[in-house]
Amino acid sequence: MTTIEDTAVALGNPTSEEFRRATEVLGKVGLTQYEARAYIALVARGVGDATTLAAAAGIPRTSAYKVLESLAAKGYAQPTGGKPILFRPRPPLDVAETLKGAIQEVFEQLANLHREVAEHGEPQLVYLLSGREKVLGKIGELLDGSAHTFILTTPGVSEVRDELGKKIQHAVKRGIQVTFVTAPLQRVPEGVTYVPRENLIATEVLADGQHALLAAPGLDACGFTDNPILTAHLKQFLEVILDAPRGASS
Repeated sequence: MTTIEDTAVALGNPTSEEFRRATEVLGKVGLTQYEARAYIALVARGVGDATTLAAAAGIPRTSAYKVLESLAAKGYAQPTGGKPILFRPRPPLDVAETLKGAIQEVFEQLANLHREVAEHGEPQLVYLLSGREKVLGKIGELLDGSAHTFILTTPGVSEVRDELGKKIQHAVKRGIQVTFVTAPLQRVPEGVTYVPRENLIATEVLADGQHALLAAPGLDACGFTDNPILTAHLKQFLEVILDAPRGASS
């Protein structure tokens, strides 16, 4: 008979079924496969540097430090300083509570939106895209088309920064007020207003207060719209985030 202790031990083995299932579940809440494997390894070891955790998680050593930085930005790990930099896992139950609270808040907002749209009887014109390249392309398209403001919220800004760096610089030079709301200690492009916020899950874009985009964790799918009711709700939500005290959870 398999005990809870047996399952816990198996979870720390990258070749076990328990490890595979945990990786799959963590992927559904926004972690990449490498991030999920690294977090499980971090929990199993308690602390480690990039090289040690790469071996324990079965991920490339060259990717390990960037993966751990991303886990820290998403609230799953904490760097402890020193050389080499050591990382500790954020307690799993604390992570779970944060995710449950954020998901509950998002779905309550969606429920309110669903009721309001139904009352107004306006069509829900939401267009869907699938694939990371297409999602990033659409974000770049909204950035290029902005005339006044461009607001992006995301748990980790590195992907957008690296892929759309030239478009961001061009928008800033055009006088667009570009704002990034992302995890603390993130590096944002020059000229971009940076608002640190913890516990972000999804990636959201609001361009000129008229065009909205909501992307799934991992940027593998998104929905976008210029429906005035839907964009007004996202605008209201982002205003709450921007007005919250710095360091507060969204």
